[in-house]
Amino acid sequence: MAKIEPFELFADAYDDWFIKNKNIYELEIEAVKQLMPTDAYGLEVGIGSGKFAVPLGIKTGVEPSKAMAKKASELGIKVHNGVAEDLPFEDNIFDFVLFVTTICFVDDIEKSFLEAYRVLKNGGSIIVGFVDKESEMGKKYLAKKNISKFYNIATFYSTEEVLDYFGNTGFKDFKIKQTVFQNQEKQIIEDGFGKGSFVVIRGEKM
Repeated sequence: MAKIEPFELFADAYDDWFIKNKNIYELEIEAVKQLMPTDAYGLEVGIGSGKFAVPLGIKTGVEPSKAMAKKASELGIKVHNGVAEDLPFEDNIFDFVLFVTTICFVDDIEKSFLEAYRVLKNGGSIIVGFVDKESEMGKKYLAKKNISKFYNIATFYSTEEVLDYFGNTGFKDFKIKQTVFQNQEKQIIEDGFGKGSFVVIRGEKM
């Protein structure tokens, strides 16, 4: 069952986070952008209110929350009602499929990745951005999980766990970016993982 209740009730509060945390938001966008293919037809799964799709130029999304989908649609995005585990598309359509801060809300991460694999063209890419549960930010979110409007229903993953799911579902040739470093005044985007709180992984359908 889709975990949509907080997003139906607190859609405006969700958007407020991006205003209050503009610097982190911009770093996350740039980290994703560095792993996105250019001039490609992409899908965002869990598109929310379009906070990533718009600056990244993505025109098609899937979203189970009507409140969030309405916001994204008003920004000119074609939003399909649906969930990550059962994407409403035929096989071999997209050049890339993007998940950003979405995997913590899906019911079945492996089935979600299998669906992404199915709708991707051969040679297409899955791109997943998430907060690593082993990072400082991830540990803070976990500590406050029970009192959060959104994360009380979330399941957090480490980078190693996400890579395992990628491998189990057929993706290969991984590239990884990380950003949002704790206690670092000048924020940058680096290759790899283990230091940054926000991690982006790209895998290929070979």
